Amino acid sequence: MTIKFKTRITDLLGIEHPVLCGGMMHLSDAKYVAAVANAGAMGFISALTFPDPKQLKDEIQKCRDLAGNKTFGVNLYISPRDDANSRLDNLLSVVRDENVAVVETAGGNPGFIVPLMKEAGIKVIHKVPAVRFALSAERAGVDAIILVGAECGGHPGYMMVGSMVQGAEGPQKLSTPVILGGGIGHGSQLTAALTMGCEGVLMGTRMLISEEIWAHRDYKQRIVEGTGLDSVVVQTTVKNHHRVLHNETSEAVLELERQGIKDYESFSHLLSGSLAYKAYVSGDTDQGLLDYGQSACFANEIAPVQQIISQFMDEALCAANRIPTLLR
Repeated sequence: MTIKFKTRITDLLGIEHPVLCGGMMHLSDAKYVAAVANAGAMGFISALTFPDPKQLKDEIQKCRDLAGNKTFGVNLYISPRDDANSRLDNLLSVVRDENVAVVETAGGNPGFIVPLMKEAGIKVIHKVPAVRFALSAERAGVDAIILVGAECGGHPGYMMVGSMVQGAEGPQKLSTPVILGGGIGHGSQLTAALTMGCEGVLMGTRMLISEEIWAHRDYKQRIVEGTGLDSVVVQTTVKNHHRVLHNETSEAVLELERQGIKDYESFSHLLSGSLAYKAYVSGDTDQGLLDYGQSACFANEIAPVQQIISQFMDEALCAANRIPTLLR
């Protein structure tokens, strides 16, 4: 009999493994998310990747066809800039009407989204970079919290708290189930997170080299060749810390920051998501702010999602089997 982990998150989401693969802008589409679901984990379609409501509806239905009876979610990024949330507003009704199982919210306060989703019977998991924000989300009524540490690709928060601290502090302070993210890419980290009181883990960078991710193979090969140490954190001068691959674009942003420049217009041409999209299409990783975390050190081979998740769970069980040998 195969041993499996059973946690509050596997029960809450009806998934086989306590593993979530976060929604990634431009990359988390139906094909990838369905592959994650079929591997026994939970994936999230990135809603803003499909800004037209009809596009998002079609993508959800496509994922449902590919995933069969397996559950999956939708990622809803809440911008700290109110003017940018108009795109999201147009997609919320699609998520409700399609009755997805769960949404992963991130960025701004999810307070206005929680009741909309709960009315439709949709669970809400909110991603934050520190326990202080998790407490606010818990009061807002979310079903679970993702705590990400400073090692994560994307936005680790301006306080830059490490994952080992987040993983131990979160379950102590929160009654809501905690999922640990940031630098997660080896199964032993799942076992460690569970022993600290977390209910699961979140992966992002580790999954970038999945065969089901549509991005150019040269882009994936750059991730394989990376160590995770070749990441940099930009936009620190405006407290919008962003961990990305160190390339020409990120170096240009760092240079502006060294000059003390803070106004958005000076950075806007470098921050554009269209540059990252072009990199995914062309494989030219010198351009664009490409989310890239320290767990890239574990992404050593382009492989199918099923193989990545299976290996991850084998590593977790191996680590769990070691624990009894250490007890006296």
